[in-house]
Amino acid sequence: MYPPEYIEFLYHFHCDRDYFECHEILEELWKKDPKEERKQIWVGLIQIAVSFYHYRRKNFNGAKRMMKNAIRILKNETVSLNKLGLDDEQLLHILQNTFGRIQKREPYKSIQLPIFDQNLYEICLTTAKERGKTFGEPSDISNVFLIHKHKTRDRTDIIEERLKNWHKKRKRRE
Repeated sequence: MYPPEYIEFLYHFHCDRDYFECHEILEELWKKDPKEERKQIWVGLIQIAVSFYHYRRKNFNGAKRMMKNAIRILKNETVSLNKLGLDDEQLLHILQNTFGRIQKREPYKSIQLPIFDQNLYEICLTTAKERGKTFGEPSDISNVFLIHKHKTRDRTDIIEERLKNWHKKRKRRE
């Protein structure tokens, strides 16, 4: 019923609070569709994760920009949110409150996405339990690797892809 990537997103969002991984997972799902068919719902959820990644790192400007975009997108995706088992009104309320906290530069606080589909919630609980985690666990803000993940990850594949694209562009220009 739900894409496995979405379940993974929910796991990381609520268990280890690896917002960077949330972004990576949903971006791959989003890219599976042809460009003209890509779904905005995934962009909105990605931007929530990116906003929380920035917020936890005290990058308030980045967090504010991403949260504002997420809210703008998700206001138009209420049907899609419901199809993903999320309460759209509750989610938008939570995001607006979080946006206010970010604007005031208040300390980071983990949130729960409002899952109304009991079957989805059970899948999330089971997935967390199987992996030795607690669904809804607050973020471990002492985990430096998690908080600064973009600085510590292996970027070899990204660098190689950029170099390959650069060579392609160069050949076209010649």
